[in-house]
Amino acid sequence: MKKVVTPRWGWALTGSGHFFTECLDIIRSLDHVDLFVSKAAAEVIRMYKHNLEMPENIRVFRDTTASSAPVGNFYHNVYHTLIVAPATSNTVAKFVYGISDNLATNVFAQAGKCRVPTVVFACDTAPELETQAPDRKVMVYPRRIDLENTDKLKSFDATQVAESLAALHEAVERRRRELAAREHSGNV
Repeated sequence: MKKVVTPRWGWALTGSGHFFTECLDIIRSLDHVDLFVSKAAAEVIRMYKHNLEMPENIRVFRDTTASSAPVGNFYHNVYHTLIVAPATSNTVAKFVYGISDNLATNVFAQAGKCRVPTVVFACDTAPELETQAPDRKVMVYPRRIDLENTDKLKSFDATQVAESLAALHEAVERRRRELAAREHSGNV
């Protein structure tokens, strides 16, 4: 059995097609990732005809248990970072109001309880957005409540909200540099 390298990246996918392909590309570029696939994300993978084949160093956990059993790894210091990308307005609202009823919301809650730095790539960040539907680009108009919840999430401890794909890339690269600096200084 292959030894699992820790600490690892945790990455949760939710049920949004917003930059889903680009998020999969970022995941594939990282070393040592545990990918948490919610039931809604599994539907998006099928609808958008995405390929979930991952490199050998990425473990995939699917939302198949009522208690989201894989979240227990947060209590064993398995993760140095959690990324939730893309994050639907539904997921963001659940984060803001403390609802943990699926794999993605449970990993977010456990990351917060274990003080694991988290990046959330929220889908609804502006009054008008262009996004990818299964067959074409479409315009969406987030509701005021969606935008308000995204703003509320910004106040959470150890949580950064990325409002664009570029901001997500920046957050991942910043975290890589922080981790490299910690490793170089011996403070892993």
